Amino acid sequence: MKNMPTVKLGIVAVSRDCFPSTLSEKRRVAVVAALTKKGITVTEVKVVVENEVHAVEALAELNKAGCNALAVYLGNFGPEGPETLLAQKFCGPVMFAAAAEETGENLIQGRGDAYCGMLNASYNLGLRGVNAHIPEYPVGTACEVADMISEFLPVARVKIALGKLKIFSFGPRPHDFLACNAPIKPLFDLGVEIQENSELDLYAKFKANENDPRIQAVVEDMAAELGQGNKQPGVLKRLAQLEITLLDWANDNKGASEYYIFANKCWPAFQTQFGMVPCYVNSRLAARGIPVSCETDIYGALSEYILQLVTDLPPTLLDINNTVPYDMYEANKKHLGDYKATDLFMGFHCGNTPICHLKNGEMKYQLIMNRLLEDPNTEPDITRGTLEGQIKAGQITLFRLQSTADCVLRSYIAQGETMDIDPRSFGGIGIIAIPEMARFYRHVLVAKRYPHHVGLGFAHVGKILFSAMKMLGVADVAYNQPAGRLYCGENPFA
Repeated sequence: MKNMPTVKLGIVAVSRDCFPSTLSEKRRVAVVAALTKKGITVTEVKVVVENEVHAVEALAELNKAGCNALAVYLGNFGPEGPETLLAQKFCGPVMFAAAAEETGENLIQGRGDAYCGMLNASYNLGLRGVNAHIPEYPVGTACEVADMISEFLPVARVKIALGKLKIFSFGPRPHDFLACNAPIKPLFDLGVEIQENSELDLYAKFKANENDPRIQAVVEDMAAELGQGNKQPGVLKRLAQLEITLLDWANDNKGASEYYIFANKCWPAFQTQFGMVPCYVNSRLAARGIPVSCETDIYGALSEYILQLVTDLPPTLLDINNTVPYDMYEANKKHLGDYKATDLFMGFHCGNTPICHLKNGEMKYQLIMNRLLEDPNTEPDITRGTLEGQIKAGQITLFRLQSTADCVLRSYIAQGETMDIDPRSFGGIGIIAIPEMARFYRHVLVAKRYPHHVGLGFAHVGKILFSAMKMLGVADVAYNQPAGRLYCGENPFA
């Protein structure tokens, strides 16, 4: 995957001066050994921080090594001032973890009291206004701390990437999809740049690329990727022209940003002017680490990108679209286990899901747009360009980060799976099962006024996403409550 930062982790052990610093040093070495065994590269800062001078020395070592993420490790109680000063001065995401005691045979000279020190570290982080990542239970053995650090890496990647991200949008949000419209001020609060452009800007660049010699190579690559699924070969040249146009735009305009994604208007004038639907191009860019949201959904694109950062897999953006008919539910009960009919819905979009996530993906035409824009008695032309097929079965996580009208960020997370059941419909589509989906739909999606678009990540990453939202300062993180646990505002008599 491209278009993402590499996390360069450093670890610093800290020691309160009334404890032997060798205890922290020995325990740090053990953590680094456990990380190495897991295949995680880490810069081991040799100075053990006992005072502010040591903190400055450690910071110099981290900067020299090019570290952009930091694990502060309390090998013993730790010096709450210097260790949190180090976190405050470090230019990147920071986590704190502490050492558990190792054996009942050495609780006099070998006792570190890091369990106690973590409390003071947390208090001092609050005083300094440092939003550090602290694991759910931040005290453990060397192997357990290595596991905590492993889970911190994708959280750190989110924080690093958003500070260097630019979102390009083309066209205003469609009037009939006003739900995708949200204030952009919170993007700047996250460190994200946004460059909003007119569709005419894109069209002018597209027309200028009409005879670009690079197009043929992209057409051949598309044909090879589609294979037997290339049902509309005549539209590939237009799609290839759009692909190189979007990539040119990003390279010419990313400026000070290192990473970029798109939120593009895709109907209805798009078809009449560009001569296609852009869905397949969106799928190809997403597969390369450059999510492209539909209908100028800026927060949808950001949600996709965050899912990519934590899964290291291409994401997709779907409509939370339609119910599964009861006859289909009954016919497939043997595949559904304990899922109720109301735990299911169909996730759909016209054709933007990367081909790696589809069963037998095929290039087709967009049926809804075809009804609106073309004569049903003629062969489709300007509505060609969708990548359609059933979404493969497997673990998924639903996620969306969204701004409210008054510029407050909130999000939701729900883990589930896509089922190996034929949706018997069109588009890029799959039957998705989420435990207690009906209540989640009513008391989160509807009650909190979320739009119809959802980011779909192809792994269970709820724990990491929750931690990432906390690091970004998102206070309202909703999830699907299990049966028997009521949502705020849920009718207890229902």
